[in-house]
Amino acid sequence: MNNKAAAFGCCLSDIRNKNMNKLIPDTQISVILDRLETMHPEAACALDFGTRFQLLSAVMLSAQTTDVSVNKVTPQLFAKYPTPEAMAEADPSDVEQIIKTIGLYKNKSKNIVALSRMLVSDYGGEVPGNYDDLVKLPGVGRKTANVVLAEGFGEARIAVDTHVFRVSNRIGLTNGKDPLEVEKGLMDRLPEEQWSRAHHLLIFHGRKVCHARKPDCANCLLASMCLYNKNGGNN
Repeated sequence: MNNKAAAFGCCLSDIRNKNMNKLIPDTQISVILDRLETMHPEAACALDFGTRFQLLSAVMLSAQTTDVSVNKVTPQLFAKYPTPEAMAEADPSDVEQIIKTIGLYKNKSKNIVALSRMLVSDYGGEVPGNYDDLVKLPGVGRKTANVVLAEGFGEARIAVDTHVFRVSNRIGLTNGKDPLEVEKGLMDRLPEEQWSRAHHLLIFHGRKVCHARKPDCANCLLASMCLYNKNGGNN
């Protein structure tokens, strides 16, 4: 087990013992990753940003919203408020007008101003590079913190969004009941140096092939190993 996964108190062994038939063999994992790479060589962070602060802001704004929608509003937002210092002085109602086309824009407007003020007051205007400090910021949860650490600081992290959760469980990489369990399962089973890359590959696979309602199994290179496909669309 990877040291970081152990630190989280990963209990995947218990899950395996109960549901061995719902996990693919370890020997197939490298093949799965290679085939995902073949299908999605362009997989990468789809959010547009120029600084760590803009990355943090964009990821926070992307909750329950598509990256495409976020990329439509951030050029104007970052042009007007490019730094934590500038955003900290913003009126949330003005931010609302800029981001009103994305979901939960009212709460996000308040949070992005509040987190900017906290960055200025508590962190010298810099985005902190550790998980515990990141999740103290308004509007920042586990997934956002993991993405910021991976994309902004080069740490090995796996952020679990709806795509990663769905695809990992369908394939049989994990059998988690919630995002944290899936994150721990992936950390346990995947080589640490591939965590961040696997995150992007699973997201792209969920967006382009393994759709929520109608996965395109006929055109998926994972179909011969995927437990969802083997079980007739049910695992």
